[in-house]
Order: sequence, then structure tokens, then C-alpha cells
Amino acid sequence: MDPLKIPRMTKDEYDALIERQFISRIAFAGTGNPYIAPFMYVFDKEYLYFLSTKYGRKMQYFAANPQVSVEIEEYMPDLSSFTFISLQGKLEEVTEPAKKKDVREQFVAMMKRHNLSPRVLSALGYSPDDPPEIIINGERAAVWKLVAVKDIVALKNG
Repeated sequence: MDPLKIPRMTKDEYDALIERQFISRIAFAGTGNPYIAPFMYVFDKEYLYFLSTKYGRKMQYFAANPQVSVEIEEYMPDLSSFTFISLQGKLEEVTEPAKKKDVREQFVAMMKRHNLSPRVLSALGYSPDDPPEIIINGERAAVWKLVAVKDIVALKNG
């Protein structure tokens, strides 16, 4: 008897998943073993954008090898329903000031839309006592964009 294969999602289905969620995991090549870290993201219907503090292992791994795998998932607590997407591509730092500001504004809007705790600001290098708008013109977090996506695996269980 052949094993049951998990069905693939259509592009519309996985784009909808990406739009609903805002937390991902990024796997970097690391040194010897992959290094995985959680990242919030925003999606402009073309690219995924991430904010990253400018310190920590992820910066070292990004500088050494920007090829990554990004995973986004959604599931019911009992796993009766689950979907996930894995995208293999390359992170690129956004350096153009107007685009960085635009992405940061999208992050503030996303944080408000999802009613995120101010404590999430600590993941971006800011104090939870700061207003979310501080990230718009701040330079504590790098802005990354996922480009050159060469493989997408998007599966669902129903």
C-alpha cells in the first residue's frame, strides 16, 4: 500500500496563508549545522520582508551565506488541520531609504492589525515602553527581502 501524500496548495492558497500569518522561521546555513530563528514578516503580494536586529548569529550567517529557507505554517492545536509553505531563496538587505521606511510602516500596521503586545518590540531592538512607530525611522533593525526564490513547497492536509 502506497503512503498517503499530503496535497499541494495552489498559489492562491499559499499566498492567502502568507497574508494571514506574520511569523516565519528562517533557516540559515550556519556553521556545520543549520541555524533556525523566528522572524516576523510582511508581504506586499510580491516579496516577503523581514526586520532583523543588527546583532547575533543570524547577522554572521547572513553575511557568510544569504541563501536561506523560510517556513510559514498554520495549524489547529489538535493538528486536525495544517498547512505550511517552505521557500528556498536568498535574503537581500534593503538599503534604499524610502523602501526601508515603507517596509517599516508596513510592520507597524501589521503589529496594530494583529494587536501585538508592545513586548514584541524587544525582538526588533526597542523597548516595550516605546511606541511601535519608533521603528519607522529607526535604524536598530536591518530590513531584509526574500529574493531569487528557487523552490516552493506548499502543502495542506485537507
